[in-house]
Amino acid sequence: MDDKRFIANRALTEDDGDVSLRPTTFDEYIGQDKVKANLKVYVAASKARGEALDHVLLYGPPGLGKTTLAHIIASELGVEIKVTSGPGIERAANLASLLTNMQERDVLFLDEIHRLNHSIEEVLYPAMEDFALDISTGKGAGATSIRLNLNKFTLIGATTRAGMLTGPLRDRFGVICRLEPYSADDLVRIVKRSAKLLKIAIDDDAARELASRSRGTPRIANRLLKRVRDFAEVYNDGVISLAITQKALTDMEIDPLGLDYNDMKLLNALVKKFDGGPTGLDTLAAAINEDAGTIEDVIEPYLIQLGFIARTSRGRIALKAAYAHLHVTPTKKATEQLSFLTDGSQYE
Repeated sequence: MDDKRFIANRALTEDDGDVSLRPTTFDEYIGQDKVKANLKVYVAASKARGEALDHVLLYGPPGLGKTTLAHIIASELGVEIKVTSGPGIERAANLASLLTNMQERDVLFLDEIHRLNHSIEEVLYPAMEDFALDISTGKGAGATSIRLNLNKFTLIGATTRAGMLTGPLRDRFGVICRLEPYSADDLVRIVKRSAKLLKIAIDDDAARELASRSRGTPRIANRLLKRVRDFAEVYNDGVISLAITQKALTDMEIDPLGLDYNDMKLLNALVKKFDGGPTGLDTLAAAINEDAGTIEDVIEPYLIQLGFIARTSRGRIALKAAYAHLHVTPTKKATEQLSFLTDGSQYE
């Protein structure tokens, strides 16, 4: 299950110490250059006008630095930041309590905003647009509505599923930024910076090896760095060399592309058990003893990104890159299936 996946790009309990690795200014933040450049302009302009920054929506795959960016924005604005999440706001009263305690130009960071309850979302609309809360008192014919004015604040919403946001909520964000997976060069810089902060000696080629197996995700890169450090302390006097890095990652069953045991289990089942597919999601889940939702939301996205599998109207199909990675020659049936995929209408 995902709970046991070391390579998972969601936050794990062992990542709690990563706060010390987070950059605190735009200049320290590595990667996402276009997003960073635009945000620097928006922040500088709002500070010059003495106004609250427009509401910001940060979206993209998990582990790319949305939370870090939110804290940097608050730091650069010189204001306080309050942090909560969509599932954490259970009642409208919880939201009202947060908003009424916001000082002028403060930042409210709302993680997993796509999981916000729709009734609470309705309360958020006037707060974002008019900086006011509409509170109903009483019931029936005696019910009255009171409008409570709020200090002007900035809401920063973060989500991995921007498509799940309702149109009215999405339209109320003045700044919308998409974060992309990191390049290997940027990840090398992140690994070296983290190693310096952790006071770890690391060779250049070892840093690049770690970066290449981090699935384009800084969170995973930092997690791998700390685990490879353990191997280095036991086997190499605390120095992270290329050889010790390769040994550590091999022992952790993380291959050169960043695939782990669960990824390989799915690929092997699809290619070897089902002759490359097409195979239904439930059938595949039963074959590898995994939850269908975990396959769809956790395992498949990276395999699709690599071009290893495809979701089609008839089921999951292994692509040529998957056969090459597994060093398996496609059967005649699989070759015909791959040719059939040249018709784009077969993809979902």
